[in-house]
Amino acid sequence: TMEDYPEGSYKFYVYIITNKKRTVLYTVVTNNLHRRLFEHKTKKNPNSFTSKYNVEFLIYYEKFGWIQQAIEREKEIKLMNRNVKLDLIRNVNPNLEFLNHLFE
Repeated sequence: TMEDYPEGSYKFYVYIITNKKRTVLYTVVTNNLHRRLFEHKTKKNPNSFTSKYNVEFLIYYEKFGWIQQAIEREKEIKLMNRNVKLDLIRNVNPNLEFLNHLFE
């Protein structure tokens, strides 16, 4: 159960990545943001949505201690319309700057 592990024992990320022109917003969860960003950049899965649309630029992330919290938040974000997602992102990243360098 969640009570068996202290908060912060694990790091899970919900993140939003985009393409160069910022026309696509893709939301997903991971336990290793550094690795996942590298996989998006190198198109590890060539037939994936992110590879097909060149989605590799990090513009937003949230960190969680529990996978259950991260999955719940991912679902919430995926239900948001584009404008609400953009408002969420702009609260912490007003110019939609690419943040990949933070996890290299």
